[in-house]
Amino acid sequence: MFDILVYVFENYLPNACPEPGALARKLSSVGFDEQEISDALEWLAGLDAQADADIQPFLRTPRPDSQRLYDEVELARLPAECRGFLTALEQAGAIDTVTREMIVERAMAVEGREEAIVPLAKFKVIVLMVMWRRQLSLDHLIFENLLEDEDEDEQPIMH
Repeated sequence: MFDILVYVFENYLPNACPEPGALARKLSSVGFDEQEISDALEWLAGLDAQADADIQPFLRTPRPDSQRLYDEVELARLPAECRGFLTALEQAGAIDTVTREMIVERAMAVEGREEAIVPLAKFKVIVLMVMWRRQLSLDHLIFENLLEDEDEDEQPIMH
């Protein structure tokens, strides 16, 4: 599913993505698996519904110095590196609280598709897709960080 999301990001503008039927045919012709296509289209439909709803997810907008508390299910699915990455984006001003909540909701929406825990590399794809759909500007360094391919077994080179 995540390969399809990256393909959609690379090939379509947020407001120029084809309707689901046409997109499914295009993805199938490119060689993606039918089940993955179905999962990706369902995930994208949820993202579109969230973005189009334009509903404030809070009774009161959180203050900038407030802290997001995660429930047990979110803690189990989103490891510390995902939550830390999200906090860093928010503190850098790259995302607001509404975008943060969209990201968390979309991360939780992959339940049962790949694995129980969302690894950082896949979480970054989710972040990228939510920012893309909301048409948020991506700072060059944030964009590089989102597309960085991290090999968990490889140790960083110390200079």
